[in-house]
Amino acid sequence: MKIRTRLTLLFTGIIAALLLLFVAAVYVSYANDREDEYYVNLRQQAITKANLLFDAQIDPQVLQLIYKNSSGSLSQEEVAIYDTAFHLLYHDAVDIDKVKETPVMLKKISQQQELMFKQGKLQVVGFVYKHNNQVYLITAVAEDEYGLARLRYLAYILAFSFLGAVILVFVAGQLFARQALKPVSDMVDRVEEITATNLDLRLQEGNGKDEIAELAITFNAMLDRLEQSFDAQKQFVSNISHELRTPLTAMMAELEISASRERPADEYLASMRHAISDAQKLVKLSNSLLDLAKASYDPAEIKFKDMRLDEVLVEARKELLKTHPFYRIHINFEESMEDSDVLTIAGNEYLLKVAFVNLMENGCKFSASHEMQVVVTWFKDHTLLRFIDTGVGISKQDLPNIFTPFYRGKNKEYADGNGIGLSLAARIVRLHKGTISVVSKENHGTTFTVEFQHM
Repeated sequence: MKIRTRLTLLFTGIIAALLLLFVAAVYVSYANDREDEYYVNLRQQAITKANLLFDAQIDPQVLQLIYKNSSGSLSQEEVAIYDTAFHLLYHDAVDIDKVKETPVMLKKISQQQELMFKQGKLQVVGFVYKHNNQVYLITAVAEDEYGLARLRYLAYILAFSFLGAVILVFVAGQLFARQALKPVSDMVDRVEEITATNLDLRLQEGNGKDEIAELAITFNAMLDRLEQSFDAQKQFVSNISHELRTPLTAMMAELEISASRERPADEYLASMRHAISDAQKLVKLSNSLLDLAKASYDPAEIKFKDMRLDEVLVEARKELLKTHPFYRIHINFEESMEDSDVLTIAGNEYLLKVAFVNLMENGCKFSASHEMQVVVTWFKDHTLLRFIDTGVGISKQDLPNIFTPFYRGKNKEYADGNGIGLSLAARIVRLHKGTISVVSKENHGTTFTVEFQHM
């Protein structure tokens, strides 16, 4: 069921329930008022007839004759008068006797002073009447045909009005729901136009304040992220193609030249060394790409455990020195450690080691002395790691882009690389809910500061 139909039915149901309560209240109120009013009317008619009998001294037979001549309808009041000994003094129609006055009923009237009840459609009233120091028991019975007819007419009017109102409410609900959901319909039509080839399209944000506008703003923000992701993916693929093509082309050219004719052994060895160098570049690039892919996983898919940052730093230093034994890396702690928790975080050891190796390698390879230091400082709730070198530094133009994959600044002439290391380190740090920042000055060195929340 569509939301528009559901809203219409819900709106109609609520209004119908309220209308039904209103109709029922009107009907019940009118029915009770009619009944009470007719009891009063019956009592008054009975008193009038008693006064005609006692005061005007009208012959009972005349009163009975009047009743019989007008008794073609149940609405004619039938009156009976008894004394306190329950002897019948007068009755409009003994032969008809709509209500059988029993001694029990008369005794109950005498005790309660007044008794009102219904007998089918007939309404009956019995009461004690005092006249000239005499006490009488009077009953009157009749059917309020006119009042009941008006009540039925009211019921018809209310029923048809209720049905008409429900139909009108349903139609109005349809129009209201269509109008209220029109921005959503327009949004759906617009979304259907958006494909991978035109991600630059955006939804109308309306007044920018209501819930529909918030949805459009959120969706547009998602489209912004998707567009950036697609653009980054295209750039990523383009860069990978370029990075892979260069060493592969060099390898192919070297091997083709070597195979073109017979050469001395030393030339073959030189060619093989060049090919091995290019292959090593490919291996390093492949490993970096795999690590970059791992760092792009959903955090829920990566295993985290409690680990000490100093131990990971030492392991990263050992691993880097295996491949570059001439590097000099110093790890310094600015304060004495009294609580091991200040260096403990929840993280993935492999990824953190990759990030630290990249930061250490970056500091060493851009320093003429191939030397750098890692300074560890901790505070109440966070730990700082500063990777400091005195190398060539980074230009102001390159600083905003150093964490972009495959970006290489103008200092690339000082050392080989593929532009993945720093972007990989930044992703890993953010994956661990940390922050990374950089301060650099050309020809004076660079400092990368990494901050983690410790245990």
